[in-house]
Amino acid sequence: MSELGDKFLRHVAQTSDSPLGLEIARAEGSWLCATDGRRYLDLIAGIGVSALGHGNPHVLAAIEHQMRRHLHVMVYGEYVIEKQARLADRLAEVLPRPLDRIYFTNSGAEAIEGSLKAARKLTRRSGFVAFDGAYHGDTMGAMALAGNPAFREPFGALPGPVRHIPYNDIASLEAIDDTIAAVVVEPVQAEGGVRIPGREFIAALRELCDRSGALLIFDEVLTGFGRTGKLFALEHYGVVPDVIVLAKALGGGLPLGAFAARDEIMNVLAHDPPLGHITTFGGHPLSCAAGLASLDVILAERLWERAQAIGDRFRQRIESLGSEQIAAVRGIGLLIGIEMRSAAMAARFVAESVARGVIINWTLNADTVVRLAPPLTITPEEIDFALDAMNAALQAGSRTR
Repeated sequence: MSELGDKFLRHVAQTSDSPLGLEIARAEGSWLCATDGRRYLDLIAGIGVSALGHGNPHVLAAIEHQMRRHLHVMVYGEYVIEKQARLADRLAEVLPRPLDRIYFTNSGAEAIEGSLKAARKLTRRSGFVAFDGAYHGDTMGAMALAGNPAFREPFGALPGPVRHIPYNDIASLEAIDDTIAAVVVEPVQAEGGVRIPGREFIAALRELCDRSGALLIFDEVLTGFGRTGKLFALEHYGVVPDVIVLAKALGGGLPLGAFAARDEIMNVLAHDPPLGHITTFGGHPLSCAAGLASLDVILAERLWERAQAIGDRFRQRIESLGSEQIAAVRGIGLLIGIEMRSAAMAARFVAESVARGVIINWTLNADTVVRLAPPLTITPEEIDFALDAMNAALQAGSRTR
């Protein structure tokens, strides 16, 4: 362990007993460069944040231009922040109507919290519905929605009440009644193991929310901005939610979240009382400058179409590896889940792949599933490198069983 690694272990709060511990010197495109000279292909894109890869020149130029103008002045208040207003306008153009009022936050979890508050205040109801396998963040309200009891129970009583029901099960939607303020759902569950619901389920969910008066909140924190082969995953289902939650790729590599809805919903946060939901740093000008530049690249290059084509080929080639350790491969765009036959096999596959220079990870709520979410700009040659490394990792895993 280096001196820097020692400081990391001594003074940075740890979130697991076995951190990966790579010391990153720089990052370029799809690659992470460690201080020991090794290069790693980043197949998780900073957990979906770096949709354009690392160090995109358009994003870097936008950041530099903004930081020379000003950093924080006051985000929510009396000031008009140019990049914030322009990013809000651009998002309103590309989101389906009537999702044209944007509230910027620091993160996806904070955007979930704002959405829950708006739903309660608008409907004057207290209950929420969430799904098994769900992940919406780690603040108290977001954690209350989590579909894995192991992550909820150690923290005692959480905000609620929340009804947890089966995902992709139309019959379970009868739990949505006139006590429910909102239903919060991922149009594709990432931490749940890359679970892709049927169109009929999402259509029925929209119908039940309409019938009961509950708001429908789509969590597109990971699935937004081209990840699933559409600009937003909602486009796969032909359904428009009442609220959409965004983050990760939204900020172009800097911290930024948002939730968007129609005026009727958003206005409840502005009166009785005024300033009913505020944030010091949400919509920071530097993050909004990076986010606007990133969105412009995604739109100009239609990267969702590229994600669809490359993702299909990547998934097929993983299937063709023919390893007996792999139970299933599923995916949508460049969000791919490799289901292993056991959690131990999944952990070994991850470790062996990292040892061969490919960063992959398992999912929080499905310990047998390994998730891939590479930059949307990944090249065919980089995919060849990944497949060679993963094939070798599988073979090494077979020898150590």
